[in-house]
Amino acid sequence: MKKDAHYYALLAMARSVGIEKETAHKIAYSSQFVDDAKINKITLADDNPKAILSGIKKDFDDSEKIINAATCHDYFIVNTFNYGAMINNTTAFHFVPGCDGKSFVKKMRCKKESPIIMDILKAALKEGDPIKLGITLHAYADTFSHQGFSGILSKVNDVEELATSNKIQEDVGLRGFANKLFDQFKYETKDVYLPAYGHGQVFTYPDMPYLDWKYCFDSSNDFSEEYKTTRIRNSERFIEAFAEIKKHLKTFLDKNPEYKDDSVVEVNEDEFFSNLVLKEKTDERIQNWKEFMKDEELFEANDEFLNYDEYLWLEEAFQYFISGDFNDRIVKEVYLDEDFLDSNWYKYYQGTQWYKRLFFESALDNDLVIPNDYVDITEITIEEE
Repeated sequence: MKKDAHYYALLAMARSVGIEKETAHKIAYSSQFVDDAKINKITLADDNPKAILSGIKKDFDDSEKIINAATCHDYFIVNTFNYGAMINNTTAFHFVPGCDGKSFVKKMRCKKESPIIMDILKAALKEGDPIKLGITLHAYADTFSHQGFSGILSKVNDVEELATSNKIQEDVGLRGFANKLFDQFKYETKDVYLPAYGHGQVFTYPDMPYLDWKYCFDSSNDFSEEYKTTRIRNSERFIEAFAEIKKHLKTFLDKNPEYKDDSVVEVNEDEFFSNLVLKEKTDERIQNWKEFMKDEELFEANDEFLNYDEYLWLEEAFQYFISGDFNDRIVKEVYLDEDFLDSNWYKYYQGTQWYKRLFFESALDNDLVIPNDYVDITEITIEEE
């Protein structure tokens, strides 16, 4: 899914069920920020306040750097083609494994409402933390749109006969160019240019809420080329995902009544879902959501929450902030804001570490052994061998 769903639709849904504005914003912002948190390592300047450095060390046993912070991926950046990025970012947050099948690669295939994401969602609802819930709802929503694909380089992501049955409205940039290129040549040439990583070989088709499309994949257990055609109507997947998200947001509010806004009237569900799967470009869908939230009096016309800013939480957390300095995987010699330990960015970072530990623990509970830095699997690996 894209920003129109992960941020704007979730923001509208959270407000519609009666969650007050600031909390709804934290849920929606942390959900979308999963797609924007590209920084993986931050080294800290030595002359940061000792109290802040001590607080970080208390949480993570290191006051000199912040590591494993990234939650986003890019199929066209070489640095993401490594095991750590595939497991800690792509798989954990965007392609949660379904744990079905006998082999490791089959178990890694994403499945709608996989047992792993349901375990994490249950924990998030129990925690009552809006940011942890938002992070989890991003991954939960992606299990609907990304089902069938894996977050690692894998044969399960190698597809054939990709086609759409309705017009693509998006301006899909480089992926759109690649799509046009493959229209001119045999689709088999895709393997030379597009590795079988995530849904890279089907471009951004899974994330377009209105698109009807199909592809063929090898359904055999041993990849012996038993091809099967799957036909997908994204609108059905998106609507089902947000119908379930609505239930989970209501559960969150029932468990945490301090976040309730009694002045909000629930919006018409049919109108909400019509906006969700609107056949327009992403920017136009976003603008439509803004108008919808103003018309339904979920937000005022000048409300700052109506505009998503990927640098908002970063700018609040770090001194001397320059956006260009925070666009790389590694950011060096950073100065922290005096309220850093209470900042939304740091709480988001804490939430991602909480999430990843639960992710790998649940994977083990579901007989999926994924080597990682969060959970010791030594004894289990030896037993399996």
